[in-house]
Amino acid sequence: MGSIKNKSTLACFLVAVFYISFSFGQVFKLDAGNSSLKVFGTSSLHDWHIQTDSYNGTVSFTSLEDFNLDKLQVNIVTETLKSGKKSMDKNTYKALKTDKFPKITFHLTQVKGVKSLGENRYIADTSGDLFISGTKRNISLQLKAEVNGNTIKLIGEKTFLMTDFNVDPPTALFGTITTGDEITIKFESIFKQ
Repeated sequence: MGSIKNKSTLACFLVAVFYISFSFGQVFKLDAGNSSLKVFGTSSLHDWHIQTDSYNGTVSFTSLEDFNLDKLQVNIVTETLKSGKKSMDKNTYKALKTDKFPKITFHLTQVKGVKSLGENRYIADTSGDLFISGTKRNISLQLKAEVNGNTIKLIGEKTFLMTDFNVDPPTALFGTITTGDEITIKFESIFKQ
């Protein structure tokens, strides 16, 4: 009797190990060195952009074969956003209140639909919570995806107003240069297993 009980316990253990291994096998981590994220905007003087090459995140799937997204999370340390101009960066960090809110984050909350384009390419209509400067907004986000073995590329862009997140558009030179309220985030994020 003890032998049957031990075999049953061993079988349950092996099933659990297999399930856990399979689940973790569907998690991919962002490869910051091969990814890019840029923010584009306008001002009364000229168009501008800032970018980061140092952000992190994970994406996971209930089934990669059908591109069934389960979770997606991206974190940006705000002061890694750089324009190449120290004065502009300083004004940006002040507007984003980086001393109180050092990160910008996105968390997937819903997958509305996934369309296969063939050849391991997909379009996913999603929504998620975007946190900027202490304010959370649920936004819609369309993701273009390419799957290549253990590598996933997610491409997308989103336009919104800074004031939607209670961010006052930065100014410079005593207010003589003003930044437009509308910005666009564009990203090409590579995730690897």
